[in-house]
Amino acid sequence: MINAPVALFVYNRPLHTRRTLMSLSNCSKAGDTDLFIFCDGLKAGASLQDKNAVEEVRQVVREKKWCRNIEIIESPVNKGLSRSVIAGVTDIVNRFGKIIVLEDDMEVSPYFLKYMNEGLTLYENDEKVISLTGYCWPVKEELPETFFLMGTYCWGWATWKRGWDLFEADGRKLLQQLEERKLTTLFDFDNSHFYTSMLRDQVEGRNDSWALPWYAIAFLKNKLTLIPGRSLVHNTGIDGTGVHSGESNEWKVTLSINPVEVNRIPVSDSLQGRQAVTSFFRSMKRNSFSERLKRKIRNLFPLNHK
Repeated sequence: MINAPVALFVYNRPLHTRRTLMSLSNCSKAGDTDLFIFCDGLKAGASLQDKNAVEEVRQVVREKKWCRNIEIIESPVNKGLSRSVIAGVTDIVNRFGKIIVLEDDMEVSPYFLKYMNEGLTLYENDEKVISLTGYCWPVKEELPETFFLMGTYCWGWATWKRGWDLFEADGRKLLQQLEERKLTTLFDFDNSHFYTSMLRDQVEGRNDSWALPWYAIAFLKNKLTLIPGRSLVHNTGIDGTGVHSGESNEWKVTLSINPVEVNRIPVSDSLQGRQAVTSFFRSMKRNSFSERLKRKIRNLFPLNHK
């Protein structure tokens, strides 16, 4: 089995980048894996602080030999996350036929590469499977060792050229199809999450997301993603430092200290998995409403809530 190359996308978060690279280098298959690091360029009009951060990231990626071979691709201009990911993933899958993708705020388990490569090999020729992800939501319910959900999920993920060839960047066309086919409720996990709203934001230029169109095209084509029952990825970037993310502890997970066994299972949307994730999203909504209510009360009666 030839291990898939890893593409890592970085910009201006040196501490997060180092943490990601350290965890990747601790993976059991890192010594047999090629790593491509895509460093985005500085934004026009960026502050001196941002300039220094971008330069520091470029120093961090050169600190040590994180994997077997490393190729660093430095953009002279700022592409933004969406253009950078689309171009980088397209380049690597066209060259190697498969890819594992990380961003600068993905801390991974020592068994992340093992799971990804075993899954890529096992489901390589199954047209129903479009990708794998290493993240699993912090649900309360016990989950199977692995399970499938329709769509794609992009906190540490992998795909093949045949999967990425389906990618469609036109969010407007995708949103129209979801609405015409009356799929938005299912797309939003029984209205428990706001994927449709995020896709609409992408269409109207309020976010620069490649992940929402990727999720939407997979969903529309009834393609599935393999998900581990225990998380092999932790997103360290939901701490207010990211361009596209806020601050929250609700997505926090404990990385699995044991391998996730990848065996062939029925390739169909898991009812057990979907129900667990839907419950998680609903609990997030309740918590969000409770916090908004508390803030409103504090604003109305500040003296009573010091």
